[in-house]
Amino acid sequence: MRKKIADPLTLPPLNCAIAADALTFFLRREVERAGFEGVVLGLSGGVDSALVAYLAARAIGPKRVTGLLMPYRSSSKASVTDARKIVKVLGIHHHILDISAAVDGVERDLMTAPGIHRQGRLGNAMARVRMVALFDFSLAHRVMVLGTSNKSEIALGYATLFGDSASAINPIGDLYKTDVYALSRHLGIPKALIEKAPSADLWEGQTDEGEIGFRYADIDPVLHRLLDRRETPAALITHGADPALVGFLSKKLLATHYKRKIPVIAKLETRTFGVDFLYAKDILS
Repeated sequence: MRKKIADPLTLPPLNCAIAADALTFFLRREVERAGFEGVVLGLSGGVDSALVAYLAARAIGPKRVTGLLMPYRSSSKASVTDARKIVKVLGIHHHILDISAAVDGVERDLMTAPGIHRQGRLGNAMARVRMVALFDFSLAHRVMVLGTSNKSEIALGYATLFGDSASAINPIGDLYKTDVYALSRHLGIPKALIEKAPSADLWEGQTDEGEIGFRYADIDPVLHRLLDRRETPAALITHGADPALVGFLSKKLLATHYKRKIPVIAKLETRTFGVDFLYAKDILS
């Protein structure tokens, strides 16, 4: 899937043609196997959700794809504009659902000590309200919820648990952010969407890289070495990787591992979900 490259601190380029075909097949097979009429995803106006929409339209046809645009009152107006561009280019269905009142209700009625860490907690509430909307739409219209979190976000625990991390299937969860950019260019996604600063759009001026503290261009090669190549932090530092970045990523991978698994279940019986009740694809993943 990747081309060989000599530089140990550069992410090997993705074979975009093969990746696009594989993900198209994956989406078509999973939707048909589960018996859904189509798919639904949250369209944020960012490159990740745009890529998932492009792949879905390619896999099952645009008329079976629905994008939900779910702004909060503080969301960037440009995000809705960019999401509309994707809808128009692909010819998919869409609905705009303003989540402001629902999120305000969560803050007013469900949050204890609402002033503590308000911004981050409100962002989590937005992500989870959006997923409520997606799964409700799924049940009402017999469509499958697609995830839009990439491998870099998942590795860092940056996807909100039971929020944007929740989906029926995720076609881009094994693509680093760098791969998302490459595959988006390959599929002809508008350049403006690829070049805009990545953001979960949880509050005004928020950007992923600003919140994380490192650039994806620096993060992804190190993650690839830690995860896919199983190299040690010490070896990476020896090869010239930034010790601060290596330390940050190593700690994040360990600290957020619970986000990448189903809830831990206490084992009592002979076969337990997530432990020894596994499909072949779980074992091989």
